[in-house]
Amino acid sequence: MVSFGGIARKLFGSSNDRRVRSYRSRISDIAALEDSVKTLTDTELAAKTVEFRQQLADGKSLDDILAPAFAVVREASRRVLGMRPFDVQLTGGMILHDGAIAEMKTGEGKTLVATLPVYLNALAGKGVHVVTVNDYLAQRDAATMAKLYGFLGLTTGVIVHGLDDDQRRAAYACDITYATNNELGFDYLRDNMKYDRGQMVQRGHNFAIVDEVDSILVDEARTPLIISGPLDDRSDLYTTIDAFIPMLSAEDYEIDEKQRSANFSEGGTEKLEKLLRDAGLLKGESLYDVENVAIVHHINNALKAHKLFSRDKDYIVRNGEIVIIDEFTGRMMPGRRYSEGQHQALEAKEKVQIQPENQTLSSITFQNYFRMYDKLAGMTGTASTEAEEFGNIYGLEVVEVPTNLPIQRIDEDDEVYRSGEEKFKAIIEEIKAAHARNQPVLVGTTSIEKSELLATMLRQAGFEAFSVLNARYHEQEAYIVSQAGVPGAVTIATNMAGRGTDIQLGGNIEMRLERELEGMEPGPERDALEASIRADVKELKEKALAAGGLFVIATERHESRRIDNQLRGRSGRQGDPGRSKFYLSLQDDLMRIFGSDRMEGMLQKLGLKEGEAIVHPWINKALERAQKKVEARNFDIRKNLLKYDDVTNDQRKVIFEQRIELMDATDLTETVEDMRHEVIEMLVTKHIPERAYAEQWDAAGLKQGVQQMLNLDLPIEEWVQEEGIAEDDIRERLTTAADAVAKDRAERFGPEVMTYVERSVLLQTLDGLWREHIVNLDHLRSVVGFRGYAQRDPLQEYKAEAFELFQALLANLREAVTAQLMRVELVRDAPETPEPPLMQAHHLDATTGEDEFSQPPLLTVAAEDRDPVDQSTWGKVGRNEPCPCGSGKKYKHCHGAFEQV
Repeated sequence: MVSFGGIARKLFGSSNDRRVRSYRSRISDIAALEDSVKTLTDTELAAKTVEFRQQLADGKSLDDILAPAFAVVREASRRVLGMRPFDVQLTGGMILHDGAIAEMKTGEGKTLVATLPVYLNALAGKGVHVVTVNDYLAQRDAATMAKLYGFLGLTTGVIVHGLDDDQRRAAYACDITYATNNELGFDYLRDNMKYDRGQMVQRGHNFAIVDEVDSILVDEARTPLIISGPLDDRSDLYTTIDAFIPMLSAEDYEIDEKQRSANFSEGGTEKLEKLLRDAGLLKGESLYDVENVAIVHHINNALKAHKLFSRDKDYIVRNGEIVIIDEFTGRMMPGRRYSEGQHQALEAKEKVQIQPENQTLSSITFQNYFRMYDKLAGMTGTASTEAEEFGNIYGLEVVEVPTNLPIQRIDEDDEVYRSGEEKFKAIIEEIKAAHARNQPVLVGTTSIEKSELLATMLRQAGFEAFSVLNARYHEQEAYIVSQAGVPGAVTIATNMAGRGTDIQLGGNIEMRLERELEGMEPGPERDALEASIRADVKELKEKALAAGGLFVIATERHESRRIDNQLRGRSGRQGDPGRSKFYLSLQDDLMRIFGSDRMEGMLQKLGLKEGEAIVHPWINKALERAQKKVEARNFDIRKNLLKYDDVTNDQRKVIFEQRIELMDATDLTETVEDMRHEVIEMLVTKHIPERAYAEQWDAAGLKQGVQQMLNLDLPIEEWVQEEGIAEDDIRERLTTAADAVAKDRAERFGPEVMTYVERSVLLQTLDGLWREHIVNLDHLRSVVGFRGYAQRDPLQEYKAEAFELFQALLANLREAVTAQLMRVELVRDAPETPEPPLMQAHHLDATTGEDEFSQPPLLTVAAEDRDPVDQSTWGKVGRNEPCPCGSGKKYKHCHGAFEQV
């Protein structure tokens, strides 16, 4: 029976179909302009950019000039890149311009699609960010598309790991900036730790297009970005505790793979208490006494390291370091570290050098970073399964763009075997059969361990003609992927998500030309070789087509349907033929942990014999339900993370906005004075109760408070003895005395130095208190869940207590700044200022605790590049260097000449 909704969809199309159809009139407008644009010379075509910018200055909107702008980009792309965007690519470009997600299949040219809205939005002069998943793609896409943008008179920058602040600032100042999501977020956090506005590198958040939007805004959104600094070395503690775990037996702990958790049993706890007591690490009687909180944390990490984390699956050991493997892409992530001591526990387990832990200095989630953009858009081949999340969290609609040519790929039903060994035997036979008929094969695995197991089994079966693409060999991955479509090629890959290189039947001609013509001078010999390569690729493509196109074999299903779809989508690009098939066993992680128990019972009842498989659409449906369960769980994790981070985010905005105001202010006298007066008000209110007699006043406490906060020794006890003295009189006298001292100090320092001192003290104190506040919020978040047992909403409890902590931060800021500024003095020879701790930028996973960090280079500026008037150009100045202001004095005797005593 067909529902009314089904009938309506057949008659009028789905809402997605109607959305796509709505762009047809604009596509017609662009097509109508094509002939006239083609007649323009290169100079005239490039001059259109100036014309469009003038139209915007005269009051036109971006939508008003969309058709001519897209027509110009289409023609420029044809001339510069040799590619003319199809109509479906124009549709994708308009979807991105509207601030939505364009779902376009693999091979449909998303990189080219982005150039249309990027050019249009860059005309406004506010900057456009194109966000990619890794440095390689950012550099590749920026280098390719800079030719197009440069032809049209726009500048292109790229942000990758290892750039200094000047290079970053220049890249952000460009019309278009290509960058990874991590670098964008880290730069935002680092900018809000600078002490001068001129040192900040970003110039705003106008419009961002996120490539592989599902990978960045969903998969990696469980991971807050964190800036941190090192804590004290505790290597001995990790090593000692690690030695205890092998002494435990299986009944001493419980492992839950589904929740990725490990807990000690009662017997295990008793055994550990004895071991810890003997080692002198246990304080009090019980492991769970409050003073042993840190020890409990460390032993839990050690247990997880041994029982939940597997070498060559979750991480590998390379050059004496633990290198994490990305669960989504199978890549090594050098520099990424698990947080809160977990990485140190793994280092202890593998007997490599233990690196020190880190303390959080600043953090933000990807959700809250990307929601800062005035307009956000994204593109990927697989977003529909997460449409609800994109809508709820980012306000992004997912629009499926039809393919340029119909999809011819055949997706076969899954084959399910009893054991992994049987499954792999069947896969090897399938690979051999495909290779024999000259069909290119891509085999997808979910881990390095599985890819190497399959490679070993293939060799044992006498088959050597294959390539392995996993985290161990990712340096050559682009070329390996590019040639995976050659007839008879067999490529084993660990999760194909985000590779950024198309698998073209016959091989990728551009990659072959780049490699085989490298270093050759232009001339007849080079031309002949290029012609030979092109003819070879054309012939190979014909053979691959005749063999049935790319055959994708998956060795198991991933937790996420999107990753499976990405793997499938590698076959059948641009209307090519292709096949895909998943091979599963009851021992696969997804089947074992999340699959229905009924499925195993059903297969056993069917009496499956060794080597036999069951193939049925019901199996596919059951697995899809299991995957939906996992996706729902991961969505809940991200939603929960965001609810709590929204509270922090509101406070973060206040602090960061306050910092910018402080950096922009030319005179901070009034701000500092207000703080001083509020401190005086607090002292008077605290020690002189309302409507109390003078003899009930705490004169001694007030005198002590005034000495601590204001550095003033005043005869308060004598004042209190005066007849008729009132609370307002005390307040007024304190205010007059404090203001007089502050005024005298300002006159002695001079307005320029005084403002510099006040800004430095305010920013440093604010940053120190904010760091403490973040730690307090982390601790609060870790325990607030227990409030649920008392029938109280943990989130509401968190909001209320976070607000109280923030109010305390502001009060502490007033007191600390006032106390420091009432003591600061110029001295003839200030002591050397210690170097600040080296900061690291981390990408912390909320469920597994992964960290990705990078170390920003120290900003050093040559003396001749420093502007004496503009302090933001000075960079880091040595204490004994001549002051860049040109006074002739050493820096420590001039702009660096203040000390808090």
